[in-house]
Amino acid sequence: MAEAPHICPTLTYHDAHAAIRQLTEAFGFTRTAVYEGEDGKVVHAELSYGNGMVMLGSKGTGSEFDKLVEGSGPSGVYVHVDDVDEHHARSVAHGVDIVMPPTDQEYGSRDYIARDGEGNVWSFGTYLPGASD
Repeated sequence: MAEAPHICPTLTYHDAHAAIRQLTEAFGFTRTAVYEGEDGKVVHAELSYGNGMVMLGSKGTGSEFDKLVEGSGPSGVYVHVDDVDEHHARSVAHGVDIVMPPTDQEYGSRDYIARDGEGNVWSFGTYLPGASD
């Protein structure tokens, strides 16, 4: 069994259900857990990708975290993928807003940048932080 990630980006969305659909269908995340309140809002969700995970929830839940991030702007998340061009093609097929197409970087990575339905910036690339050369 793989070790759980020690760092998990946490995002809030006006429409967390739509975000979950986009992240799973277009970006290939796996829905690990989704908990809803009585009003149907997502109070907590976990989506995994490789050995990483992102947590998300609905804006307007009234939780302490929701209050602290109220009014904050978009966030950025980087995700390592093995095949950038294949991942990019999947995103394009699902109508994702591509900000930068697959591009070879000077430091050896191949990356592309996308924006989700609520403006968060997602970078996908072959660079693997912390990996030995």
